[in-house]
Amino acid sequence: MATAQHGALNLDAVPSAAKLKVAVVVSEWNAEITNNLFQGALSVLEQKGCSNVKRIDVPGSFELIYGCKKAVHKGFDAVIALGSVIRGETAHFDYVCEAVSNGIKDLNTLGIAPVIFGVLTDDTIDQAKARSGGALGNKGAEAAAAAISMAKLSI
Repeated sequence: MATAQHGALNLDAVPSAAKLKVAVVVSEWNAEITNNLFQGALSVLEQKGCSNVKRIDVPGSFELIYGCKKAVHKGFDAVIALGSVIRGETAHFDYVCEAVSNGIKDLNTLGIAPVIFGVLTDDTIDQAKARSGGALGNKGAEAAAAAISMAKLSI
C-alpha cells in the first residue's frame, strides 16, 4: 500500500473496522516519528469505525517483536508494529532491521492474527519525517489500512 507508488491512500477500498479489536505496538525510540505514525494509524482506524484500539508502548524497535507476540496471544484481530530505525555509523541498523522484519514475519506464520510491519527503515531523520506525515504520506496510516484489510481477509 505504498502511497508514493499508488497515489493517495484510498480509504474507500478499505473495509469497515467497526467490530475489530486492534493493538498498535509503538516503539518509544525516535518518538517524534513513531508518535506521528501512531496518529496516522489511529486516524485511519477511527475513520473506518474501529473503537477498540489499544496502544502498547515498547522501548525500541527490537522490542516490537515481543510486544506484538503478547498482543497476538491476547485475542486482537490485528496487530500493527510501528517503529523507526535510522541508519547510523555502525552495523546496528542492519541487525535491528533484519531481526524486526524476521520476527514480525514469524508471528504472521503462526496464523493467529495479522501482524503488520509499520517500521520505517530510513537513512536519515528527514526521510523518516517524510514518511511519518510529511511529503510521502504516513506509513502508519497505510499500516492501519493493511491491518483492517488483513483482519477482514476472507478466502
